[in-house]
Amino acid sequence: MQLSELLKNAVIAGGKAQIEIPSTWMQGRTTYGGLSAALAHHVARQSFPDIPPLRSAQIAFVGPIAGECDIVVEQVRRGKNTAFVTARVTYGDGVGMICTFIFMNPRDSSIVHHGLDVDAADMPPIPADEDVRHGPPEFFTYHLDYPDKRIDLNGNTTKLEAWHRLRDDGPLAPGRDVMTELLCIGDGLPPSAMGLMTKSGPVSSMNWQVNMLSDKPVTRDGWWLLTSETHHADNGASSQYMTVRNADLEPVMTGMQSVALFV
Repeated sequence: MQLSELLKNAVIAGGKAQIEIPSTWMQGRTTYGGLSAALAHHVARQSFPDIPPLRSAQIAFVGPIAGECDIVVEQVRRGKNTAFVTARVTYGDGVGMICTFIFMNPRDSSIVHHGLDVDAADMPPIPADEDVRHGPPEFFTYHLDYPDKRIDLNGNTTKLEAWHRLRDDGPLAPGRDVMTELLCIGDGLPPSAMGLMTKSGPVSSMNWQVNMLSDKPVTRDGWWLLTSETHHADNGASSQYMTVRNADLEPVMTGMQSVALFV
């Protein structure tokens, strides 16, 4: 079941939703975090349809989420230009994820600075059709297109970078907020600390801070360039910066994440 079908089937009423997440969206013992964040954002957006575009999100991956989960959202503050909405995702008797979404209208400002511009010659090209693959049905990468392959152990690199797109994409599915899509795909890379691994072992994202750089991000043919770079790893945890660019290499989303390392 692809993202668009999950969103279509979600029954949302009174700021609450119950959603059955299929096993094809799993990442180890929990649902892929990007999907959980996307579903929470979708419930928030549908519960408060007049709120502005998403500007920022603070996401805590508290515990495992699998199968049937409940999502409860609450608008905790609404100002002239900004709205704060919390979302709590529970599975069984435990909390799986807690989010704070910040929605904000664009406003005029005298301050303009674009510090993430890049030279296209330094970036990987969008993959040709014959170079695209996806993962097995028992893993969330089954729902993504990306070039072969995502990571090599013993690479001794702090940076991972690759084009990704949702397999049910192409043109944005009707009724789907592009911010929901970006949240779903924006965490699609493995944690960049895995580029420093010399042997395989488990890792687990603990949080995700997201900032949207555009209120109407667009791309071509569903492709987004994901970059993740570790700037510190020690004491069983790493800290990484993340960027999402559209097909024209314009930055549309940035992020920061703390990852627990068990190797």
